[in-house]
Amino acid sequence: MRRGRIELPKVERRRRGQWSRVALVVGSAALTFALARIQILARDEYALIAKENRVRPIVVPAPRGTIYDRHGQVVAENTVGYRVLLMPAPMDSMLAQLARLRPILGLTDREIALAIARYRREPHLPMQVTANASPGGVARLQERRFLFPGVLIHQYPRRHYPAGEAVAHLAGYVAEISSAELELPEFAGYRQGRWIGKAGLERAYERVLGGEPGVRYLEVDALGRILRWLPEESGLPPIPGRDITLYLDLDLQRYVAEIFPKGMRGAFVALDPQTGGVLALYSTPSFDPNLFVGGIDPEIWEQLNNDPGKPLLDRATGAAQPPGSTFKLATAAVAMDLGVLKPNDVMPIPCTGGMRYERRYARCWYGRGHGSQNLIGAIKHSCNVYFYQVGIRIGLKRFLEMGSRIGIGGPTGIDLPGEIASTFPTSTDDWQRRFGYRPYDNEIMSLAIGQGMVTLSPIRLAQLYVAVARPDGRAPVPRLAQLETPPPIGLDLRIPPEGIAAFRKGLRRVLGPGGTAHLSRLPGWDFMGKTGTAQNPHGPDHAWFVGLGGPVGKAPEIVAVMMLEHGEHGYAASGYVANAVNFFLSRKYGLPFERYPTPRERLKHDLPVDWAWLFSEVEDPPEAQP
Repeated sequence: MRRGRIELPKVERRRRGQWSRVALVVGSAALTFALARIQILARDEYALIAKENRVRPIVVPAPRGTIYDRHGQVVAENTVGYRVLLMPAPMDSMLAQLARLRPILGLTDREIALAIARYRREPHLPMQVTANASPGGVARLQERRFLFPGVLIHQYPRRHYPAGEAVAHLAGYVAEISSAELELPEFAGYRQGRWIGKAGLERAYERVLGGEPGVRYLEVDALGRILRWLPEESGLPPIPGRDITLYLDLDLQRYVAEIFPKGMRGAFVALDPQTGGVLALYSTPSFDPNLFVGGIDPEIWEQLNNDPGKPLLDRATGAAQPPGSTFKLATAAVAMDLGVLKPNDVMPIPCTGGMRYERRYARCWYGRGHGSQNLIGAIKHSCNVYFYQVGIRIGLKRFLEMGSRIGIGGPTGIDLPGEIASTFPTSTDDWQRRFGYRPYDNEIMSLAIGQGMVTLSPIRLAQLYVAVARPDGRAPVPRLAQLETPPPIGLDLRIPPEGIAAFRKGLRRVLGPGGTAHLSRLPGWDFMGKTGTAQNPHGPDHAWFVGLGGPVGKAPEIVAVMMLEHGEHGYAASGYVANAVNFFLSRKYGLPFERYPTPRERLKHDLPVDWAWLFSEVEDPPEAQP
């Protein structure tokens, strides 16, 4: 035996050798089982992973709902558009393909930058190169398809507005959702790349019109080359958006856009007094909403934003001006509600061209004066001195409180985004908060005639006169879309029927001899109205006219408001409103339509005028009295 080493017995050595052989066999069996698990038991799992690497989801946009006018004419519809998609691949390969696609599709730097940014946010989805491919670009790409095995040309429902600029502000437009919008609660569940309503009805009824996008699957090989579409049942079909029918009369809308004086800024609104439905809503300068479909050109976008005429501004709902003399009926309504005015009241101070109150002398627009008159005569002549005294009877504090109570201040609640609130302080404290000083008592003189610290939008003024057109003195919230539930009452003048009757008599006489709009008198219809001239410290005054019309012996069936920035005098707008009312009523009753010259056209071109008819007395049809 050698030193330092312990020898085991022979039997023990044999036993240990046997255990080693057993361990080797068991280890080999375990390794074989593991390999079998990988190769057999996990076969389906690895096959699924391989399949997923060969399948690409393609989001299928939902067709947006069609928007119709009251007669079934299309306001917004879908046509065929083309988008170009690029299957996911290493970024170097994607950039190389973009460079080759650029001249074929006419891609801009902005389009390429947006495509790359979008792909980096969602690299598992195909890159949308453009959603605005022209038919010519698609044809050129089709000819070279063999050079682009990973490119997909996909048809999608593209928005179209047949009336173009005429409906821009009411219809709105669609564009791709932004990163900021994705964070808003109203767009919960939306994903990058989806097209949404950005303005107008498209935005207001996005959840109704938008529908829900679907998905289809595309099979590609390991190099990203497109092999085939998988069966439709493997994906989810898009859910189309729902259609909307409007109160809008598209023919009237187009007619208003056609006759609106060229080069002037302003707005036109027409409402149905029965329902509060919007028959027309037009703002100018305007823009073509079709420019936004598929992505607007950056240069055009910059032009629209920097245009001093502000074509993107909806002057019908999103801008407010002092209403001038059109506001005098609101003053009279507050006075009658408080019991300080009756229709036959003659003010103690006759109009001699102006009057003094609380160390202030305020003029009437007619320097020679209107003399003594009742409410009907004051409306006819638009006499400032009469309404100064009506305002004084009310008092500034009560006028501010009552004005907000009948609904003059605040927005109307029309179903369009971006409506601006009217300016009308609710109290003297509110006045001080808004304008930085405590109002003087004589401020009531300006407010009473629609000047000073009061502004109204055209839609708010139209709603005010809808209350005059209805026998109950109330007006619904204006609405564009015809919904199942009628709109609630949004304004209540709170005056008795005899007050409404006096208002209408005065408004009829505005179009009669000596009235402020006698050159816009309309034959064949019971047409009445009110002029307004809003003082403008920055240039020529703004012109307002409100017209109410219907068949003789019936209540008014249309209330129309026109505002002309720098129009100088209300009569400048009266002829356009008269023609629009005549157009609507003539078509409604199947009568031939004849356009009448506006007052300025009559005077400028010395057109023949039936002076005997124009200066004949206006009669009040007994049946038309509320």
